[in-house]
Amino acid sequence: MFTDVLIIGTGISGLSFAIKLAQNDPGISITLISKDQVSEGNTKYAQGGIAVVSDFEKDSFKKHIQDTLLAGDGTCDREVVKFVVEEGKDRLKELIKWGSQFDTQQENLHLVKEGGHSEKRVVHYKDHTGLHIQQVLVNKIKSFNNIKILENHTLVDLITDHHSKEKYKRCYGAYVISKEEESILKISSKITALCTGGAGSLYAHSTNPPIATGDGLGAAYRAKVHMDKLPYVQFHPTALYHKVNGNTFLITEAVRGAGGKLRNSLGECFMDNYDPRKELAPRDIVARAIQKEIQKQKEKFVYLDSCNIDSKTWKNRFPKIYQTCSKLDIHLPQDFIPVVPAAHYFCGGIKVNTKSESNLKGLYAIGECSATGLHGANRLASNSLLEALVFSHRAALDTIDSLKKKLPDSLFYEALPEWNGDSYSNSVEIKEIHQLRFRLQEVMSLHVGIFKTTKGLKKADLEMIEIYKKIQKIYNQHKLTNGLCELRNMVSIAHLIIQQAQSITINKGVFFNQDYA
Repeated sequence: MFTDVLIIGTGISGLSFAIKLAQNDPGISITLISKDQVSEGNTKYAQGGIAVVSDFEKDSFKKHIQDTLLAGDGTCDREVVKFVVEEGKDRLKELIKWGSQFDTQQENLHLVKEGGHSEKRVVHYKDHTGLHIQQVLVNKIKSFNNIKILENHTLVDLITDHHSKEKYKRCYGAYVISKEEESILKISSKITALCTGGAGSLYAHSTNPPIATGDGLGAAYRAKVHMDKLPYVQFHPTALYHKVNGNTFLITEAVRGAGGKLRNSLGECFMDNYDPRKELAPRDIVARAIQKEIQKQKEKFVYLDSCNIDSKTWKNRFPKIYQTCSKLDIHLPQDFIPVVPAAHYFCGGIKVNTKSESNLKGLYAIGECSATGLHGANRLASNSLLEALVFSHRAALDTIDSLKKKLPDSLFYEALPEWNGDSYSNSVEIKEIHQLRFRLQEVMSLHVGIFKTTKGLKKADLEMIEIYKKIQKIYNQHKLTNGLCELRNMVSIAHLIIQQAQSITINKGVFFNQDYA
């Protein structure tokens, strides 16, 4: 298959990037790869909203910039922070034009305050903003004739000079595997964009869906693309302790913004002891505080007390959380919600420029899989959807310019090799893959979580090497399956996180080595 633009990932980054290109030029052929159904992805699970300055009487770009820099603990790229904050309002207008309907109050956008923000500036759609945006963008995508969608396909590897006789120092597309047939397809392209999200599934508890296995990160790493700040993994402070349908359910920090208080097993409001901003301190501070309280007590969770939030607010503002808790016999607002921190967001990833292009020409990375410099050592709440919108717009403009330049001809793309791994002996479900995935998650959660130690990182390094050897043996002896493909990507990124973590000698933002405390 050949396409002008190959977009891998169908969250807010991939979908908005595709819409921008399709609107600009109906002649551009665009192929969208979705790992699951096109409606699935990390965006769908975002509860909070988008941080955008819109009330200029109380708020300002300067305040939002300062809040972002403070949350990033002095490691953000100031230029990036400035243009993301300033361009956010126009991107939000576009999203509304495409069909998004955010909550309003007296004809103005209803704004809420989240951790690390000095003002109310987060626009939202009740407590499932991401799901609403995903549905709007999917509907918009289906209105274009020049966009082809391939569902249930997972990224295997990028096609680079390694696969070509000619050396243009570019990315030429990707190999993807069908989840249903487990056959591998070569898709060559002039421009490739990774919009594959993070890798929350590296950890036992994550607010990400199970498909968040770092596929784009793993493939980019193997293609020797520059990676930055991977050990800066943000843990959301408040995930529901009980699993919902086998998955970790997020309790948005907008609940704390509405007055929710954190209490330990003794019923004490403990955030006073950690930060003057209490429950609305940046996520890294709140997550570490909760973890410390858990270590002091028998229970493996703390409580979120929302008694001062009335039932009407719960039903209207947080309906999804309200319904989910009710099914678990947690009756709000009178009952406390048991919560724990969970892996939530990768602040680092594929290093990109201000147009979202990596050091490998023709390869863009947009959204959570990228390292733009916006988040630094800790992402400010609700800046992720904002980043995706701004950088997908910039990447689209740059892609349009790139497609006008001289690129390799069609004969070159035709000559790119097919995947050469199908000669391996076929295999049915490999039990060891599940065992290795579980062990990888154990190692990462125990040694590379909220709190780290130098000794623990060294131990994790040795264990990950052993896991890698076992995975490589399976990879060499069996036909590639979707599960093996995911595990291969996971171990690549876990290894790189551990390697980079051992080189960090100072605690910043979400990175905390107890030996440096």
